[in-house]
Amino acid sequence: MRHSTAIRGSQRDRTGGTRDTARDEAFVRAVYDKHGVFLLRMTTGLLRGDSHQAQDLVQEAVLRAWQNADILDPEAEGIRPWLVTVIRNLVIDGYRARKARPPETVDTALNDLPGPESTESALTKKVVREALADLTLQHREILVHVEFLDQSVARTAQALGIPPGTVKSRTHLALRALRTALAERGYTP
Repeated sequence: MRHSTAIRGSQRDRTGGTRDTARDEAFVRAVYDKHGVFLLRMTTGLLRGDSHQAQDLVQEAVLRAWQNADILDPEAEGIRPWLVTVIRNLVIDGYRARKARPPETVDTALNDLPGPESTESALTKKVVREALADLTLQHREILVHVEFLDQSVARTAQALGIPPGTVKSRTHLALRALRTALAERGYTP
């Protein structure tokens, strides 16, 4: 089993013959050095920017070139069109394979589902809205200005045209009514 490129010598290939590992490594290195950048750029373009898939296809094309190393010269210009044709065929085969089977599920669809944090927040908002609907118009108006818009008593009094003391008492009564309405719905803040 070969795990390192440092191993030299001969090894048996699939057909039972021997292969020169140093020659094989030199072949693969020469193909990558001379054509790797071009092939990766071209394949990424064919795959509309999917660089991971492009790397896989370039690796497959170089593997196929290595399997035909006895008839291909990595330094010759004729190998580039051969590699381009292999990659083009791999892209077409991949496209056809995806069309032939049902679409795969994508994890991004799961990311769009609300998690427990957003679900809890949504339920809390729903309960508060229902409780606010039970309040009188004056109590809702006071709570909107004082609690939600975070306005001062003086500013709220000026906006509503009522005395500051009335704003304070209505705020107190509105908060008490809101707590009661929330408790009736089983929500205790």
